[in-house]
Amino acid sequence: MELLLDPNAWLAFATLTALEIVLGIDNIIFIAILVARLPQHQQASARTLGLGVAMLTRIALLLSITWVMGLTEPLFSITSLAISGRDLILVLGGAFLIAKSTLEIHSSLEGEEHAHHAKPAGFTSVIVQIAIIDVVFSLDSVITAVGLVDQVSIMIAAIMIAVGMMMVMAGAISAFVERHPTIKMLALSFLIMIGMALVGEAFKLHIPKGYIYFAMAFSVLVEMLNIRLRRRAAPVKLRKPNAPDGDV
Repeated sequence: MELLLDPNAWLAFATLTALEIVLGIDNIIFIAILVARLPQHQQASARTLGLGVAMLTRIALLLSITWVMGLTEPLFSITSLAISGRDLILVLGGAFLIAKSTLEIHSSLEGEEHAHHAKPAGFTSVIVQIAIIDVVFSLDSVITAVGLVDQVSIMIAAIMIAVGMMMVMAGAISAFVERHPTIKMLALSFLIMIGMALVGEAFKLHIPKGYIYFAMAFSVLVEMLNIRLRRRAAPVKLRKPNAPDGDV
């Protein structure tokens, strides 16, 4: 009860919830692209289950924060570079993200003939892939949360609210990405960039995420303007000369 009446606790909760949503954008994009390979009737279930796995993963990591923080301890060194368990996870996760996004770009560029012969994705396979990348995305999210707030209950509440909001937004984002192939290509390209950033982070080449998200937002804004221009420039059916109203 004391926590509910503390304005600092509410400020921390609002800040952490907003941060979780921002850090979850790349997760939503990845899930949207993965579930697009499933049959239409399975996509909503896969999105909900995938985000549910993301929430449980973050809460589990949060409750085992001692182990998570221990991942930052060096395991071995390459010349003067110390490599920790977190670094290994980031390298593997980044490589997986790069490989998966590259394959998706290749599949999209091959066109309908390739899509027709391609083996459809399995529901379990998609959920497993979401779970794998969730661990990578959750590590930094949990470490950041611990740095901002010292109350586990606030962290868990923020994660649950953020994931709930992402579940509401995920369907619309997935539909929008699928309707606009150029947006899908942008999303895949940025997933490759995020994968490279994860690998760079593991080797102590820190790229501020603000730069990445700004580039993403700017590129999407430009592409939204292009989509609007293409709609306005689309050929309009003209009426036949002297045709009565309603005839074209």
